[in-house]
Amino acid sequence: MIRAAIIGLGAIGQRLIKNFTDHPDIIISAICDRNAEVTRETSERLGNVSSFTDHKKMLEEAEIDLVYAAVPPKFHHQIVTDVIAKGKHVLCEKPLANSLEEAESLYIQAKEKGKGIVHAMNFPLNYSAGSKTFASLIKDGYVGKLRRLELKMHFPEWPRPWQQNDWVASREQGGFVLEVGVHYIQQIQKIFGPVHVLNKSVQYPEDPTASEIGILAQMELQDGTPVFINGMSQITGTEEIRFTAYGTEGTLSLLNWSALEGGKQGEPIQRIDADSSLANSLIDELVKALKGEKAEIIDFEAGYQAQNILEKLRG
Repeated sequence: MIRAAIIGLGAIGQRLIKNFTDHPDIIISAICDRNAEVTRETSERLGNVSSFTDHKKMLEEAEIDLVYAAVPPKFHHQIVTDVIAKGKHVLCEKPLANSLEEAESLYIQAKEKGKGIVHAMNFPLNYSAGSKTFASLIKDGYVGKLRRLELKMHFPEWPRPWQQNDWVASREQGGFVLEVGVHYIQQIQKIFGPVHVLNKSVQYPEDPTASEIGILAQMELQDGTPVFINGMSQITGTEEIRFTAYGTEGTLSLLNWSALEGGKQGEPIQRIDADSSLANSLIDELVKALKGEKAEIIDFEAGYQAQNILEKLRG
């Protein structure tokens, strides 16, 4: 049985708890959060598992195989460094860290100090039916020769209603480019290869501590294919996240994380059913990796590569 610990019991940390508890090969052996009340309530809900408000004490005292770091980005570097130093497997929330230098440090630690340690990122698009079908159709030539990629991110309100906290709204470690855009940066790199930033224009509100309210960016793939980002928040309308590939033979979009739309040249754009057989589970893949089996894991190297582009966009 794999003994998992969770550090950070906010909205994101709580979201994966059920995934852990539902898996037959995993038990949650410890939890940690600086908020003692949240830690106590979560412990009681899980059957009085060991609870801590200090992650270092947890790493010293609890019996743990895998640690899930679900804390805000500025705490990733210190906590994950401590986890690696203890020789524990680690699943880290995205982005890998709160700066390129910190991300590089974690990548190097995982590569050089973490021999035998599984290091993975929580990039859920890699496991969902919609995004995997998108990638499969691209590979099979649905759009023909790629002409352009576009990422549209429009949010009437940021942070979103379910995500109201200080750090998600902050310029220091929040904003929609970091929270949402990094998922699609990672997908671009995985599906289409390396990308680099040519230019960008970022709009900020008057509050110097608040995150961006707009971005226009131009990037390109290694073969020169253009990639455009159009992001805005605090606008009229409904939330829309649309990742679109335009090609010589057709157009294909991943809409709002999971829906697919597309069409061939001369045909209307219409809904495309995702292939549910392509979907898999991050937790299943983690278990495979911890058992030494072949697994689909997004490791710290991929996290570092995504952070490289993220930081260039954030400036």
